[in-house]
Amino acid sequence: MEKVINYLTGFFGGLGKIMMAILPVTILWFVLTGGDVWGMDVVTNLTALINNFAAGGFTGLIVLVMIATFFVGKE
Repeated sequence: MEKVINYLTGFFGGLGKIMMAILPVTILWFVLTGGDVWGMDVVTNLTALINNFAAGGFTGLIVLVMIATFFVGKE
């Protein structure tokens, strides 16, 4: 069972790293070409996400800190 949990943890960790590597490329693509990437407007989606956190006030700040802890290296 421990092997399965380690496998899944490694898989999702790697998937998260791939997505975090693709994100800057999609932003750069949008800035250079003005076109969507895979049918998604990445810059608009990120702007809406940040606006939602800002509209949440103190609760939005707490949620933002909680989400940011997932992306901070624990090593």
